[in-house]
Amino acid sequence: MEEWNMSVKAYLEITMVIKEADRPAAGKIYADYRQPFLRQIKGALTKDLLIRGEDVQVLHGFDSVENAQAYLTSDLFKNDVFVGLKPLWSADPDVKIYTVA
Repeated sequence: MEEWNMSVKAYLEITMVIKEADRPAAGKIYADYRQPFLRQIKGALTKDLLIRGEDVQVLHGFDSVENAQAYLTSDLFKNDVFVGLKPLWSADPDVKIYTVA
């Protein structure tokens, strides 16, 4: 039963339009903050970078919708991740939270 408690119950998906030339910088921000996210953010279970031609997505797995929502107002997100990524965006990011059925 312990393993069931550790499974992802919600995903936070942040989709960003980032020019090809700026993607290495975005990848560095992802790499720099992946471990702090997983270690410091309540309920954080997974974090993956998804890349396709038209955009870049970061998919965050959480143990609850509440913890996914709380991450968006955390110091790590507001003061580090957001500040680093904002200059790279070609448009405002699309932020969605999903519940795992």
